Amino acid sequence: MRAVVLVGGFGTRLRPLTLRVPKQLLPVGHLPMIERVVRHLGASGVTEVVLSLGYQPNAFTDRYPDGSCAGVRMRYAVEPEPLDTAGAIAFAARQAGIDERFVAVNGDVLTSLDVADVWRLHAERGAVATIALTPVEDPSRYGVVPLDDSGRVEAFIEKPEPGTAPSNWINAGTYVLEPEVLDRVPDGRRVSIEREVFPALVGEGSVYGVQSESYWIDAGTPEAYLQVHRDLLAGRTGDTALAVAADASVDATATIEDSFVGAASSVGPGALVRGSVLMDGVRVLDGATVVDSIVAAGAVVGSGAVLAGGTVVGYGETVGDGAQIDEGRIPGPEAWGEP
Repeated sequence: MRAVVLVGGFGTRLRPLTLRVPKQLLPVGHLPMIERVVRHLGASGVTEVVLSLGYQPNAFTDRYPDGSCAGVRMRYAVEPEPLDTAGAIAFAARQAGIDERFVAVNGDVLTSLDVADVWRLHAERGAVATIALTPVEDPSRYGVVPLDDSGRVEAFIEKPEPGTAPSNWINAGTYVLEPEVLDRVPDGRRVSIEREVFPALVGEGSVYGVQSESYWIDAGTPEAYLQVHRDLLAGRTGDTALAVAADASVDATATIEDSFVGAASSVGPGALVRGSVLMDGVRVLDGATVVDSIVAAGAVVGSGAVLAGGTVVGYGETVGDGAQIDEGRIPGPEAWGEP
């Protein structure tokens, strides 16, 4: 079983974190996100993954120079330009010489889905494409996928207006595809699998869905990034992680609640860290408060400073003593090289 993993996006919703580090290399519970994705694929029977790269490809090749990740063989395919989802899948599959049934997944989705089960049902039904589906409260942000009684996809409705969706089962970003799907994707052109390829296949009756209530989260926003860490701590992901790294330093008078503290980080006297993520080498000085926020590696939170409301502090940044920041980005958009 081989898999194409899409990791080429810019991760704009997670800026400023992704200005320096691609989204899928951000830590989730002390492991890079991509390692959790690949490890899960390996546990489901995948023997080789092909990373479809675009943004900062060298970050991945430098991180995994021996061509393996989490015990799974890894290959790289670097897009010459952004090709959208179907374009990226086809480009990577062609580069890797994939000419038989394969898996494709979004690299920022963390799930406990049994990919082997989706593969089996795909084969039993003789499908050309099979889409894993997950239920959500608000399907208007996603691709909604209603099924008939046999599991055949009836339609593929991308981001319907609120209140109009015929189902709350959405595209979960995991697919099993026959190689003939690649024939639908021209070389060198942006092609969306959600808006172009799947709707055309649905019209031919060759797409099936597999509904699963397994753990699932798209970790591509600060809110979701924090949520997956809460889920890890609560045991909801099907995985485990140490909340406070063994070599982190936490003063006896500091309080850590529902948070991750990375390697070589320190939390000073009287400080409070609640519902937050401190990456490696973060320093939270005396009396500081960090609530529902993300602090990237090497950053410093000054004495008596308060971070709250989903604030994101970028790599190596310093929050001054006594600063009060709610829903902030440090640095802010003015430093991102765009409006």
